[in-house]
Amino acid sequence: MQAIDEALLQCPHCGETISLLLDLTGGTQSYVEDCQVCCQPILVNLWIDADEEDYHVDLRREQD
Repeated sequence: MQAIDEALLQCPHCGETISLLLDLTGGTQSYVEDCQVCCQPILVNLWIDADEEDYHVDLRREQD
């Protein structure tokens, strides 16, 4: 698996497709990134499979 991967995902606020660069070397992680279109904060949850062959990304609206 590459160290950095680009994922095209849908913003949970505006529904637009956004591009995220994912750092796959850090293992499973959660962080906040602003949408490139509507500038709203998005909670990014990244899970790396145990065999490090694949990953899963979940985007949610950040809770206040």
